[in-house]
Amino acid sequence: MTLEAEQLGQSSQELSLKLRELRKQAGLSGVRLAVRCNMSQSKVSRIENGRVRPSLVDVEQILRALDAPPGMIEEVSALARLANTEWRNLRELRRKGLGARQAELKALEASSAHMRYFLLSMVTGLLATPEYVRASLAHSPADTSRAIAGKLERQAILYDPAKRFTFILTEQAVRWPVVSPLALAEQLDRLSSLTYLPNVRIGIIPIGIATRRTPLNTFTIYDTSLATIETSAGSLVLRDDRDVRSYLEEFSGYEGCALFGEEARAALAEWSAACRS
Repeated sequence: MTLEAEQLGQSSQELSLKLRELRKQAGLSGVRLAVRCNMSQSKVSRIENGRVRPSLVDVEQILRALDAPPGMIEEVSALARLANTEWRNLRELRRKGLGARQAELKALEASSAHMRYFLLSMVTGLLATPEYVRASLAHSPADTSRAIAGKLERQAILYDPAKRFTFILTEQAVRWPVVSPLALAEQLDRLSSLTYLPNVRIGIIPIGIATRRTPLNTFTIYDTSLATIETSAGSLVLRDDRDVRSYLEEFSGYEGCALFGEEARAALAEWSAACRS
């Protein structure tokens, strides 16, 4: 099955109905299916009623327990991937309002314990100075006042000791001239100061450092349950365990190549001095 962008994230109800239909055709009760899947009956019920989004592993377990034919396995597995993948185009985000997007991110951060950010081309709003935040949204045709306020308000979560953050930034992301040289020096100094927070790790990958993969996109991982990938046209939201694990492995590779602590601060100080000169 080919995945069309407009279908992504819209197949959860169809998936739950299909799984319930297959169980009934197999002549199994929810209790018997749960036993065969080594899954609680309440989870089977929540999946079939659309209250829980099953992972691909959950779906595979259910299909095996139902002894589904190969063609049906392919069809339902494709539905499961659609249900666990969501595409948000930039036009839709602008229509909803950039301020509403900041509220969504704030809620996502509040519900997560460890957040990992790989930043390929720009500094994220959580780490940005007010001037950098304003400049990063200057191209938007929409009213950005709420979005700017929301980005700056979200920064308070960095000081919550119950939260853990790991940021990996490429040298390009750190040094890209989003603002004037003096304002960029202030941004670099802010990054350096944030490295002292005990719950925040900031790693820098200088140009010239070899990585196992060539990075293609900025992405964020929330705990081990969700990953978002940013593109110039919008963002992709992945919820399937295997997709999230793939990005965790990619992130770990970049983390192993990055400079942290004093080494990172030394690089930031050098680039800051270059901006001021």
